[in-house]
Amino acid sequence: MTSLRKTAWAMAAVLFSAFIISCTETQLQTESFEISADVKAQLKDLGFDVSDVQRHSGRNPITGEFTSGYILEKDMFLSQSDIDAMSKSHVHHVGAVGEQYRTTNLVSSPRTIRVLGYTSGSNALDTKMRTALQNAVANFNALNIGLEFTLSFGTNTAAAEIVVYRVSGGAGGSAGFPSGGLPYKWVQILSGTSTYSTDVVEHVMTHEIGHCLGLRHTDYFNRSLSCGSGGNEGDGGVGAIHIPGTPTGFDANSIMLSCFGSTEDGEFGSFDVVALEYLY
Repeated sequence: MTSLRKTAWAMAAVLFSAFIISCTETQLQTESFEISADVKAQLKDLGFDVSDVQRHSGRNPITGEFTSGYILEKDMFLSQSDIDAMSKSHVHHVGAVGEQYRTTNLVSSPRTIRVLGYTSGSNALDTKMRTALQNAVANFNALNIGLEFTLSFGTNTAAAEIVVYRVSGGAGGSAGFPSGGLPYKWVQILSGTSTYSTDVVEHVMTHEIGHCLGLRHTDYFNRSLSCGSGGNEGDGGVGAIHIPGTPTGFDANSIMLSCFGSTEDGEFGSFDVVALEYLY
C-alpha cells in the first residue's frame, strides 16, 4: 500500500468506523470492581488515561500462573509492581509533543529474543497466524537494531522470551511492557483476527510485539485519529516518553496506531523504523 493510499484510508477511517478495528478488542478476564483512588492517581501521574481502566485477574491458559493487574488503553497490561516501579523513576515527560512514544522500561540490548508461536490445544495459532508471525518477526529482523529475533513453533514456553498464542474473541490482541531488561512475554491474539487478511494479522502481531519492546501508541495524544473516537491516553509521565527523531503530528503510516483498518499491509511506517533504531 502506498503512503498516499494509507493516508487517504486514515482520513476516511473516521467516517467509516465500521472498517476500524481496535487492537484493544480483547476478551480478558476483567472485573468491574471499583479501582482505588490511589491506583488511579498513580496511573494518572504516569500519563495514562484511567477512564476505561479495568482490573484484570486470572490464570494464564498455558502455564496456569495467576496474574493480577490492570488493563489500560484497552490492550496494555500493567501489574501493580510494574506501576510501582515506573512511579519511582525520575524520568518525566509532559504533554503530547511528538509522534512516537515509549515506556521508561526497555529491553536490554544487544540480545537475541526467542519468539515462540504456540501450537497446542485451543490456544494454538492457526495456519494464517503462523504465517503472519513469520512475517512479523521478519519485520523486526530487517531493522538495524541490537535485537535479533528467532522464531520457533511448539509448546516449550520456558525457552522463549515472547510467546504468541490465540485466545477466543473478536479481532486484535494484547501485550504488556518490558521489565528487568526483558520483553513482555505473553502476546494474546484474538481468534477473530484471522477473518482478516494475513497482512492484517501480521500488522496486529507486529504492533503487539512493539508493545513488548516498550512502544506506546503513536496517536497516544488523540485516539480518535485512528479509532474515530476517544481522546488523550494521558497528558504526561514516565509512561509516554517522546522518541527523538520522530515528528510532531499524525502519522497515518505507523503500525503503532491505536486502531487498525481492514486494509493494513503489515509493514512498519518509516518513523516506526526511526523510533526502533533510535531505541535499540
